Amino acid sequence: MILVVVAIVGFGGEAAPKLSAQRARIIALATSQLGYRTDPSDTYCNRFSAYWHAGSENCPNSNRSEQWCADFAAWVWRKAGVQFVYGFGPDDVNAASVSFYRWGVAHHSWHPVGSSYVPQPGDIAVYGLDLRTSDAQHVAVVISYSPGATGPNVVNGDGDRTGFSVVESGTDQYKADLTGDGGQLAGYVSPPPLPRARSRRK
Repeated sequence: MILVVVAIVGFGGEAAPKLSAQRARIIALATSQLGYRTDPSDTYCNRFSAYWHAGSENCPNSNRSEQWCADFAAWVWRKAGVQFVYGFGPDDVNAASVSFYRWGVAHHSWHPVGSSYVPQPGDIAVYGLDLRTSDAQHVAVVISYSPGATGPNVVNGDGDRTGFSVVESGTDQYKADLTGDGGQLAGYVSPPPLPRARSRRK
């Protein structure tokens, strides 16, 4: 058994509240991928979509090709032990960013911007949500949040500020990590807590 302990410190220098083991694992997994680039580097061929057997198989290697911010976020959650179905049912998570919103609503863990909810490390931030078209532009893994900030500090899959289609960090990110005018932060999806282990009778 590997115990992962992560201390999340806000940009103001104050230590954040102690995280659950699952949320700490989410942070460790997301940050461990910073700097990852697609292969070939001018394509969307990536290992996270390949993990889900999703996307096009036209890559010159074992990667799969599609826009993959949601595949990355789903990979992080799954590796951290979050339970969900990756598929194309109405409440499943998949490569569509809006799927995290749908999953959150179905599992009572969706928190829109403007509610009293304070984002937590390990949440998924959803950007550019348009309920009229049932679409969203981007998702990212929340690493920390500083009280009073406009947006959370995140790790983006399929980001493009520091390169084409990379894993990169975002500070006080209130808009999607996209070229041009990215969609506004819409809200957060929280991972469900791990079920407590039943105690054995002696």
